[in-house]
Amino acid sequence: MHGAGILEANPRGTMYQTLDPAGLQALLGSEPSVRLIDVRGAAEVARGMIPGAQHVELGALAARVDEFDPGAPLVLYCLSGARSAQGCAWLAQRGFKRLYHLQGGIAAWMKAGLPVKA
Repeated sequence: MHGAGILEANPRGTMYQTLDPAGLQALLGSEPSVRLIDVRGAAEVARGMIPGAQHVELGALAARVDEFDPGAPLVLYCLSGARSAQGCAWLAQRGFKRLYHLQGGIAAWMKAGLPVKA
């Protein structure tokens, strides 16, 4: 798995880690308690999600933050990575410690040939 995994720890001083698609796949396979959150809009999610993901739009994250354990691993993803990075930064400010975001989002996941469910 050369080149896969965590791409950068704490980019730009934030308190989350960036994963590439292979790194996310490895994390999902090795950490049963990880929660995968799709922060895209409903129309985007209708086109497919990473299997096992839960849909929580970025704009609804504040209203639903109590649903997540601040000590458990939490992975956010969107289409390209911008919204998931914003969500991770917001959660980090609220004490979440094990945050990850998918570099390149679901677009990178699909480009890597990884599964998406309708």
